[in-house]
Amino acid sequence: MAEKSYDSKDIVVLEGLDAVRLRPGMYIGTTGSKGMHHLLWEIVDNAIDEISNGFGDTITITLNPDGSATVEDNGRGIPVDEHPTLHKSGVEVVYTTLHAGGKFNNSNYKFSGGLHGVGASVTNALSKWCKVVVYKAGKEYEMNFHSYMDDNGKMYSGVPIAPLKCLGSTKKSGTRVTFLPDDAMFGNVQFSFETITKRARELAFLNKGLKIYIKNDVDGQEEYYHYEGGIADFVSYLVEEKTKLISKPIFFHAEDKNFDLEVAFTYTDSYTENSFSFVNNIPTVEGGTHETGFKSAFTKAMNDYARSNNFLKDKENNLLGEDFREGITVVLNIKMNDVQFEGQTKTKLGNPEAKTFVENLTLIELNKWLSDKKNASIAEIIVNKAKGAAKVREAAKKAKELTRAKNSAENFNLVGKLASASSRNSSMCELLIVEGNSAGGSAKQGRDRRYQAVLPLRGKPLNAEKKRIDQVLANEEIRMIISALNTGIGEDMDLSSLRYHKVIILSDADQDGAHIRSILLTFFYRYMRPLITDGHIYIGLPPLYKVAKKDFVEYVYSDLELPDAIARAGKNYTLQRYKGLGEMNPEQLWETTMDPEKRTLIKVSIEDAAEAEKMVTTWMGDDIEARKAYINTHANFDKEDEFYKNYKK
Repeated sequence: MAEKSYDSKDIVVLEGLDAVRLRPGMYIGTTGSKGMHHLLWEIVDNAIDEISNGFGDTITITLNPDGSATVEDNGRGIPVDEHPTLHKSGVEVVYTTLHAGGKFNNSNYKFSGGLHGVGASVTNALSKWCKVVVYKAGKEYEMNFHSYMDDNGKMYSGVPIAPLKCLGSTKKSGTRVTFLPDDAMFGNVQFSFETITKRARELAFLNKGLKIYIKNDVDGQEEYYHYEGGIADFVSYLVEEKTKLISKPIFFHAEDKNFDLEVAFTYTDSYTENSFSFVNNIPTVEGGTHETGFKSAFTKAMNDYARSNNFLKDKENNLLGEDFREGITVVLNIKMNDVQFEGQTKTKLGNPEAKTFVENLTLIELNKWLSDKKNASIAEIIVNKAKGAAKVREAAKKAKELTRAKNSAENFNLVGKLASASSRNSSMCELLIVEGNSAGGSAKQGRDRRYQAVLPLRGKPLNAEKKRIDQVLANEEIRMIISALNTGIGEDMDLSSLRYHKVIILSDADQDGAHIRSILLTFFYRYMRPLITDGHIYIGLPPLYKVAKKDFVEYVYSDLELPDAIARAGKNYTLQRYKGLGEMNPEQLWETTMDPEKRTLIKVSIEDAAEAEKMVTTWMGDDIEARKAYINTHANFDKEDEFYKNYKK
């Protein structure tokens, strides 16, 4: 692509810089690990926007020994000339002025993920120092910024140390940014190589031809991602541990004015739908109008094909969209301008026109694919899969009706099983799903009956990953959970009817307990996912040990904490190792695991939907070798202890 002029006059300033440090949550969500990585993604997104608009093809992310991170691209380089109204260099404007950037009109960036123009300036404001090097028009430029407190205690954030300086000539083009997150904001949080590689891989899939290097100069780890197949390779990656019904993904690409659509999908023998959508490289985990448009077009095209090719007889009803989507893994990747995300988190697309564009383009491309006779055998596989799903849907419908009629928490005979909370205020209530009758008995006696309900599990529930929906609903343990929560499942799920705002999994701190947690989380992920995405699922952390001596009692939650607890107790202490929750009496269970004032809960969330899907498939699917490989790669029990220790803090 021919290089278009990109100068300081192209940077639109909406308002001055606010005190980002006073309200960092407005810009990065949190000052924990996720927020610190957000600083990195803001700079990476700027590089991606250059490349996805046709300027450059390579990004390098480096983690430095001093805790800083460097992002370098080979795009056009940030403008270095003087801004016409602010009379500062383009670099200074971008890094010191909130809502300043070249993305508020479509003349320089047709498509952009970083629409708000806050990225670079927020990263700078929340860093101890930031160094920007620009390679542009045969010259190398440098500008340094720092944050400091004056003698009167006034904080200055992201202040230029000196004006932009030309260092000399260069043959390079692009921008290199190095920044050190301020530990006054983020504490001792460090960049995670694993977190960065997961997102980098996803970006490489979404931007066909992008080369992205990740280097960890702390320990020498390196990764490189480059996919010429783009999202078709993404789909193959997502299903590589599943039994595939189609040898390679189906892919199509279509464009309209200021709109670009890529779709790739395939089918496996699984019983659930797995859809992943992105807008301008941003994952839209809550879907939106683009997903609605795709689903509508897909259902119409497949029903028309099934009827015109006599897979559906005249007397038969059309199949539903959910029938055609059983077993599908699809990646929907669109690029558009004037994006309207719903909410601060950018997780749901709201543009009404996106539905029309996606629906029309999908219908055209899918009908074109279906009309090609060489694809007839694949189309037949899809239709037959959908017809089988329709039969199961009818059976599941009866099972759901039975569940609603007989298994509701009010009229199903759960005496001795579910102990309900007395309060009807669902926002204050929580359901504790407890492993075993013994622990369930202690939990029922020790709970706060006003707000805490207890549901003991007699054994391990069904692994929903390997079963059809009608088989899942036939499992008594699963039915009890569905009944207690009162929301329904799958397409019928209604979160407004949720009986308990918190759903807490309490299982033993051993392998069986971990397996039960995995089974329950898999069920929630597959059939009640809004419980996870809306933040209702938690894991309770029971103690491993009790260290006691006369009036001294301390509960210990990991092996790493044990030596310090013993040292605090001194000589002649007693040590109790809890093998399970059932070994604790009601008072101990309340004090360690149930008391909201003292307990430790892990909130279950989905940071990366594609990686979550991959992990669930690996852990709970049929591919034993893939599971072994994952365990061998990732299992580090010292790190697991450290994980629990950090949560306890």
